[in-house]
Amino acid sequence: MVKTIAENNNLTFHMRVTAYSSTPDQTDSTPFITANGDTVHDGVIASNIFPFGTRLQIPSLFGKKIFTVEDRMSSRIKNTLDIWMPDRQDAIDFGIKSAEIIVLNDNSKTLAEK
Repeated sequence: MVKTIAENNNLTFHMRVTAYSSTPDQTDSTPFITANGDTVHDGVIASNIFPFGTRLQIPSLFGKKIFTVEDRMSSRIKNTLDIWMPDRQDAIDFGIKSAEIIVLNDNSKTLAEK
C-alpha cells in the first residue's frame, strides 16, 4: 500500500480491491447487515484499515462514485477494500483489482464537486 497526499489534501493509496455480495459464504450469518449495524446498499465498502464513515473514491474503476466504509472484512485479509454488490455473480466477475483509492477529506471537494 502506497500513500501520497494529493494537492487537495486528500490521501491517496494504491490498494487491492475486491467485491462481495450478501451470501453467508461471503459474509456471516447476517449477510444483509453491515458491521456498523446498517443494511447493505449501493456504495457500501468493507475495510479493516479505515474507520466507519470514511468516504472513498476509486476513480479508475468507478469514476466519481463515492463509497462509505460501513463494513469489515475477515481479520486475515490485509490491505484490501471489499465493495458490496447486490449480485453474487457480479462480485465474482469483478475479481481482484489494483487501483488508486482517494480518501476524501471532509473539508475538501470530491471529484464530483470539481
